[in-house]
Amino acid sequence: MGRIPTVSFAPVRQKMKQAGLDDLLIRSFEHYYAQLGAGATGYIPGASARPPSDIADSSTVTGLHDEGLDALGRLVVVKLNGGLGATMGLHGPRSLLMVKNGLRFLDIIVRHVLHLRRKMTARLPLIFMNSYSTQEATRQALDAYPQLAACDAGALPLTFLQNKVPKIWQETLQPVEWHQDPAKEWCPPGHGDIYLTLHMSSLLRKMLSLGYEYMFVSNADNLGATVDIEILGYFAARNLPFMMEVTERTAADRKGGHLAQSPDGRLLLREIAQCPPEEVEQFQDIDRYRLFNTNNLWIHLPTLRKLLQERDGFLDLPMIVNSKPVDPARPDSPPVFQLETAVGLAISAFDGAHAIQVSRDRFMPVKRCNDLLALRSDAFALSQLQCVGLDPRRGCDPFPGGAPLVELDDRFYQFIDQIEERFPHGPPSLLRCRSLSITGPYTFGDSVTVEGDVTLSNSTDTPIVIPDGATLSG
Repeated sequence: MGRIPTVSFAPVRQKMKQAGLDDLLIRSFEHYYAQLGAGATGYIPGASARPPSDIADSSTVTGLHDEGLDALGRLVVVKLNGGLGATMGLHGPRSLLMVKNGLRFLDIIVRHVLHLRRKMTARLPLIFMNSYSTQEATRQALDAYPQLAACDAGALPLTFLQNKVPKIWQETLQPVEWHQDPAKEWCPPGHGDIYLTLHMSSLLRKMLSLGYEYMFVSNADNLGATVDIEILGYFAARNLPFMMEVTERTAADRKGGHLAQSPDGRLLLREIAQCPPEEVEQFQDIDRYRLFNTNNLWIHLPTLRKLLQERDGFLDLPMIVNSKPVDPARPDSPPVFQLETAVGLAISAFDGAHAIQVSRDRFMPVKRCNDLLALRSDAFALSQLQCVGLDPRRGCDPFPGGAPLVELDDRFYQFIDQIEERFPHGPPSLLRCRSLSITGPYTFGDSVTVEGDVTLSNSTDTPIVIPDGATLSG
C-alpha cells in the first residue's frame, strides 16, 4: 500500500471519543494508524526472522513438580475468548459449542480448573477475556458455576472485556461508517490487546495486590491448554519473564505463526499476515521454520507490570494489518483494514523471554468443522482430570498414533448445521482411523466405523448414504 500523505487521524479520534473510549486506547490506536498511513504493512522479512536455536524441550523438564505446586497458588488462568464461530456458521462464542459428552469448551475448561482446586487445594482463578461480541453470552454461561467465585479466587472477576477499535476503509483510510449494521464498524484489536486492557482496567494491579505472580494465557478453543504443573515449575524455577509453548509444525500448520529469532538473538513470533508476499513459500517451509506457536503463554506478572509502567501501558507490539470485507457474512462488501496485534508477539518485548517445545497434545484447536468432527469422535476422550486428550489406546498396536487427520469438503461440511445434517447420529468411530477425506455430500448412518486411511468422493450433489453399522476401511 502506498503512502497517503494527507491522511488525518482526526476523524478516527472523533469517532473513538464519541464512543466513550479511553484516551490511552486512542493514543495506542493512533500509533498503529500512523504506521498504516505511512504505508507500513507490518511485514517481517525472513532476513529478520531466522530459524531459532537452543529451544528447551518439555520432555526433559522433570523433577520440578514441587516448584510447580508451590507456584500454583500464585497462578491466574486467563482464556482468550473473543472469537465468534462465524466461520463455522455459529452466531455466538466458539467456546459455547458442544464438543464432548454433552459438554461445551467452557464447561470442560471450568471443570478442569475446579478439579485442580479440589485436588491441589489451590485458589487458581479462572478469567475469560471476552470481546463485546462474546461477553454477555459467556457471563450467562458462567452463571451455572457459582463455585468458581466461592473461594479467595472470587476476589477477581470471572470475565473482563477487551477493547474495540474502528475498522478503516482501505480506499480512503477513513473510519468505517456502515449504516446497514453500525456494529460492523468496529472490531477487536486482536488478543494482543490483553496487555493494554489489563493495564487500563487495573486488573493487573489487583492480581498483584492479591499475591498472584504468574499468568497462564491460552485460547478457549484449545482444550489441550491445561495447567501443567511441571511446565509451571520450570517457568518459576528459571525465573523467566515470558515463555511461549511451541510445538512441531506439520503441513496443517503452514499458515500459522512460527517461532523465529532476530539477528540479535531475540525470540520473535511471525504470523503469516506479517510475511512479505514474495516469501510466503519460505514462511510455509515446515523444515526451515519447524516450531509453531500454540498460543499457550506463561507470563511473570511483576515483570509485565514493570514493562507497562515504563511504557505507559503500551508494549508497541508489531502491527498486523488484516484485510477483510466490512461485513464478514458478505464477501463482496467493501474491503476494510483491521489493525490488530497478537498476544504472542510480546515475546520480543521481554528481555530473557524463552520458548519451550511441547508435545502436540497441548495444541488441539477447533477452527473448522474438520477439527470439531475429530474432537467429538471416540479418538478423543474426557479423562477423570476433566481434560480432553487422545484415547490412550491411540499409538498402541493396532491403533494408529496421533490425531486422525480429517479433511471435509467445505461446500457441504463448512457450517455446524451441515455437520449436524450429514452426521445426524454423531461422528463415526475414528478410534482406528489415521485419515478421513470426504469430497462431495454423504450422510452417515448410526454406528459407522472408519479404519486406516479412507477417502470418499461423490461427484454429484445427491448425498450418498453410509448405512448403519458400516465399516469403511482402506
